[in-house]
Amino acid sequence: MNIFCAITLLLSLLNCEAYRNKQQLKTWNDRIESASDSSKIDYESPLQLGAERLDEYLPLIHGQKVGLVVNQTSMVGDVHLVDLLLKNAISVEKVFAPEHGFRGTADAGEKVNDGIDVQTGLPIISLYGKNKKPYPEQLTDIDVLIFDIQDVGARFYTYISTMHYVMEAAAEHGKQVIILDRPNPNGHYVDGPVLQPAFKSFVGMHEVPVVHAMTIGEYAQMINGEGWLAKGIQCDLTVIPMEGYTHSTKYELPVKPSPNLPNATSIALYPSLCFFEGTTLSVGRGTNKQFQIVGHPKLRVSGYMFTPQPMPGAKYPKLEGQLCKGWDLSGISPEENDQLDLSYLIHAFKDLTEQDSEFFLKNNFFDKLAGSDQLRLQILEGIDIESIRQSWQSDIEQFQSIRSKYLIYPE
Repeated sequence: MNIFCAITLLLSLLNCEAYRNKQQLKTWNDRIESASDSSKIDYESPLQLGAERLDEYLPLIHGQKVGLVVNQTSMVGDVHLVDLLLKNAISVEKVFAPEHGFRGTADAGEKVNDGIDVQTGLPIISLYGKNKKPYPEQLTDIDVLIFDIQDVGARFYTYISTMHYVMEAAAEHGKQVIILDRPNPNGHYVDGPVLQPAFKSFVGMHEVPVVHAMTIGEYAQMINGEGWLAKGIQCDLTVIPMEGYTHSTKYELPVKPSPNLPNATSIALYPSLCFFEGTTLSVGRGTNKQFQIVGHPKLRVSGYMFTPQPMPGAKYPKLEGQLCKGWDLSGISPEENDQLDLSYLIHAFKDLTEQDSEFFLKNNFFDKLAGSDQLRLQILEGIDIESIRQSWQSDIEQFQSIRSKYLIYPE
């Protein structure tokens, strides 16, 4: 190839690359342009999310320096809240990312690193790992923090713990917090043991049942109102409520809230099956039926088998490569769940311990999930399910009286 041909080929390749970049930028700008047009939000829908009520919160943040606590669920229609605010000339300074990261791809418990969002150039600060609470220097250039993350209504789902620390840091440094409220897919019932203070951890920070039946906005009001922030300080809190929502509203999440909750059934089963994370059994991480199946190599159950394998969102799944026998619950309708189901937990415990197999993990993670050691001790003592459930009722009644003070939406 002579020099003239080589130069011609190089210029052609550069032009192609420039064209691709131009087209990508055009697509990106078109998507943001679409998001900024409030006429494209379906105002005829019976349910309006807090993030969709632009007229309610854009006036509060114009001229303010904004920090966003968001992830992959923070969508307004088909566009991310970050892009929507930037298009509306809001001064977004940085993004704070919870467990699973800004894009929601990290494993449960995996360290989330700081970084830069390649699409907007915004700095991303991790709130999962060593830094679960914004440092003072990370808030110096912020006037207001907006929290817009989809929760699933279980005490051990860590987004509410992240919200607690964001509110606490904001209160300590005179920053406002705005919650853009979203539905609770498990918001139609309250159930489970109430956490005891001695068992407080990042998977359980407050004295609430496993299933609290509050939206993220209602829960934030409770954290503030009950003085649960450090030294009882109060956060300057504003909740942008939904329109057309009740606690019995059926709502299927349009975006996976985390890598291992892929559908409505897994979200409905999560409060019951998450206890197995503190045992030697698998709940389907490393399969395509996460939190819809339960199994163990020694479980004497026939009819369903699976083998966990590494996959996105489960790089090192429990019982990796081992053939597990157990239950497939993926056919259960989400509407069938109106209380915690302990039957599989009790059955598996009896079956494995009869074979002298380990059941509870030795790291006491089961107690952290349960909120005390009481449930584990009840299982060890062979107490029946109904008696276990009855032992929660007094604490649940006390919680209900607290919860009622902060409800925004009818039951």
